[in-house]
Amino acid sequence: MNEVMAEWACTVAEAELRGPLPRRWAHSQGVAQRAVEVTRILGGDAELLTSAAVLHDVGYAPRLAATGFHPLDGARFLRDVHAADERLIRLVANHSFALLEAEVRGLRAVLEVEFPLLDDQRLVDALVYCDMTTTPDGAITSADARLAEITGRYGSDSLVGRFIRRASPDILAAVGRVEAALAVQPR
Repeated sequence: MNEVMAEWACTVAEAELRGPLPRRWAHSQGVAQRAVEVTRILGGDAELLTSAAVLHDVGYAPRLAATGFHPLDGARFLRDVHAADERLIRLVANHSFALLEAEVRGLRAVLEVEFPLLDDQRLVDALVYCDMTTTPDGAITSADARLAEITGRYGSDSLVGRFIRRASPDILAAVGRVEAALAVQPR
């Protein structure tokens, strides 16, 4: 990965989200900023994380929403339209424990076959951390507050509410691992 990848990712995300979904665009920018802040624990994968962070919600763009499951729609768009880097696509497809939500939606097998989860737990955790410590408006928040916000926005009995309830322990564990790594890594 290089800066060219991050610039491209930002351009793509902005083109798809800024006009139709300005709040989602603000969130994506905030997640990308969080990624910049945690890159010190990733070494050579810093640009990959930053690129995945700004693109993680691109599948919400109305013109891309084929299945209504944004991780899958976004990953397919990046693969089919942009022939993007495979690791980037797989991070977008699986961000923030998407496999658990895919299961609730009946799409787990599809997601697993098309976009297998990356083996690099550091990258997976880092993207969870960035997404789950950023508000919908792009501000920094705690993971607990973000989980409560998602539940409140969608409702605890909604599909997303049920997914968040199920994924919360995994999300909090991933955020905890990143916070621990940041605590021991010099700035």
